[in-house]
Amino acid sequence: MLDLTFEPPKPKVIAGAKHDWELVIGMEVHAQVSSKAKLFSGASTKFGAEPNSNVSFVDAAMPGMLPVINAFCVEQAVRTGLGLKADINLFSAFDRKNYFYPDLPQGYQISQLYHPIVGEGEVLVELGEGVARNVRIERIHLEQDAGKSIHDMDPNMSFVDLNRTGVALMEIVSRPDIRGPEEAAAYIAKLRQILRYLGTCDGNMQNGNMRADVNVSICRPGQYEKYWETQDFSHLGTRCEIKNMNSMRFIQQAIDVEARRQIAIVEAGGTVDQETRLYDPDKGETRSMRSKEEAHDYRYFPDPDLLPLEIDQSWVDEIASSLPELPDARKLRYIGDFGMTDYDASVLTAEVETAAYFEAVAQGRDGKLSANWVINELFGRLKKDDHDIASSPVNPEQLGGIIDLISKGDISGKIAKDLFEIVYTEGGDPAQIVEARGMKQVTDTGAIEAAVDQVIADNPAQVEKAKANPKLAGWFVGQVMKLTGGKANPKAVNEIVQAKLAL
Repeated sequence: MLDLTFEPPKPKVIAGAKHDWELVIGMEVHAQVSSKAKLFSGASTKFGAEPNSNVSFVDAAMPGMLPVINAFCVEQAVRTGLGLKADINLFSAFDRKNYFYPDLPQGYQISQLYHPIVGEGEVLVELGEGVARNVRIERIHLEQDAGKSIHDMDPNMSFVDLNRTGVALMEIVSRPDIRGPEEAAAYIAKLRQILRYLGTCDGNMQNGNMRADVNVSICRPGQYEKYWETQDFSHLGTRCEIKNMNSMRFIQQAIDVEARRQIAIVEAGGTVDQETRLYDPDKGETRSMRSKEEAHDYRYFPDPDLLPLEIDQSWVDEIASSLPELPDARKLRYIGDFGMTDYDASVLTAEVETAAYFEAVAQGRDGKLSANWVINELFGRLKKDDHDIASSPVNPEQLGGIIDLISKGDISGKIAKDLFEIVYTEGGDPAQIVEARGMKQVTDTGAIEAAVDQVIADNPAQVEKAKANPKLAGWFVGQVMKLTGGKANPKAVNEIVQAKLAL
């Protein structure tokens, strides 16, 4: 079981040249809402389309074009908030965040500063078997994405693709509860897992559908505890934001690099400037992008084209009743119902597709045996061939069929592995393959006894050794299995060998 007691996060300590320092990390995760249309227009959100082909008049900021809220995106945000055990605000409103950039044709981004749709929540982050802690969520707000500037097509020109402009994003803002690079990666992984279970974001970081701004600061030991007690940020160091991180590995690297940069500055007598930085993985360094703006720098004001968003509690309750079983609950169910280890349950619930596959295999079957075959045989082979569960050559019905044959005693464990290989490489119905190829296990005790008698008769010297050392009886079992082509029931063979040798 997981320890759900919430305590101040334990820090990662980094030794500087003069002092020890602790890390403080908060994250702003931008998750693209799983929706076919954009937040304020009907334009497609399909990834990989020709540049500037998924752009409406609203997205292009044509004069007189007014935004219309996509109700499904609102529902997805509410669903996400409920999945993160967060407060849902029945009243929220949109604001304009004003700044100039070539890929922002309106000259402002529609966001939610003052009245977000989702309030405080939490994410349970597992930091090892049996160890878990909550990371507090401060808020989730809806906003529209900007376009994409392309600089590598021509050395003398930059290009703008507006396909992403107006795509709905959920910005999930955490408290500074994360205390190290590994915890940051674990938090992102858990958040991604929950969103995928909910179906509100596909979590594809490679395509930029989920990316993070990572706020990093340092403090001397003991300062964070003072912040925890008072919630006074003055006890913490100046934070720097590392922008647009879309790789868990790079997030860990960037945090470590940025923390050491800040330590070097402070220990040299300098001060850390609050700014936005970019991480260069090739050089292993962060570099300044711009000074960190405050809210007033963006001249936020309520969007005059959008009325406040008011939703009914009954609608929120209806969404809550439709939530799927989330990973933490499913993991605990697997442990309780199937007697799985914490590790096995974690593996099977890591991805929503994996859990669905296992559920289909285990339906009406022994859960522990099903888990063993999914994790050890199927996953092992998929990893070897660089496949994921979606491209598995063996479907749940086929794997379930193999397990049924084992449970009925039609095949042994060894035959089952041979059968799995045939199904994996050739396909087909397991029961029909066993029948057609004569793979059924020999359970006729008369035939098994005859094979045992033959092995004993052919090996008198080994018989005397086995009588002196009963552990050698296993040799006879192996020989009988070899003589029967692995088809004899191993349990029956062992019992008959023991009886024949009078052990």
